Amino acid sequence: MQNIDKPTAKNRGIYLLPNLFTTAGLFSGFYAIIASMNGHFESAAIAVFVAMLCDGLDGRVARLTNTQSEFGAEYDSMADMVSFGMAPALIAYNWALADLGKIGWLAAFIYCAGAALRLARFNTQVGVADKRWFQGLASPAAAAVIAGTVWLGHQYQVEAASVSYLFAAVTVCTGLLMVSNFRYHSFKEVDWRGKVNFIVILLVVAVFVVISVEPALILCLGFYLYALSGPVITVRSVRKLKVSHVVGDDEPDDTKD
Repeated sequence: MQNIDKPTAKNRGIYLLPNLFTTAGLFSGFYAIIASMNGHFESAAIAVFVAMLCDGLDGRVARLTNTQSEFGAEYDSMADMVSFGMAPALIAYNWALADLGKIGWLAAFIYCAGAALRLARFNTQVGVADKRWFQGLASPAAAAVIAGTVWLGHQYQVEAASVSYLFAAVTVCTGLLMVSNFRYHSFKEVDWRGKVNFIVILLVVAVFVVISVEPALILCLGFYLYALSGPVITVRSVRKLKVSHVVGDDEPDDTKD
């Protein structure tokens, strides 16, 4: 463990490779904001998914190459706030919420605040929480719900004004799911460096093929199902549902055997 109080020639620099992916994710999030301001909602939504891909790669690349750093962790968190907090909130507002006036920008703010709180809580739980589960909906998945909805609506030429109130409810609920105590699979137990059966590779190829047929529909549906999986998993895994299982600071260990 490096002593951050005594700078050395080694820790003064910044690891290039993982931070390149973080910067690419930050750029994608910023581009999504600009694109939505110019009415290019499909490009904005796709940019959010590109940011998700970059966010998934930077941490794994850092671990695989042993280039983790405190700077990288903080930079990644700041980039995530732009890509998965500000960008989806502004995309949602520019697409369908602006016409709702105060209700619209408040819904977007609730999502943005939820993302900020979710990232702050995640940073305080690093090395403490069970790696198999996320506490609350992860901000990239929440961003995918918003971006996927906008992408799907734009692709099928849905009139934004006709679904503005429904989309406002989706935006608020997604923001609240991020700060909830619902448990979500993190998939971090997957050994990416381990060997797998040949059939697994075929299944991966099949997944890419299915997504490529209707990317907006498949990705949107997939992340909606993932967002709903948290409440279902939590209800099924506890002996008796309590308020602390939904929201709050307490994390009672009363899961079913």
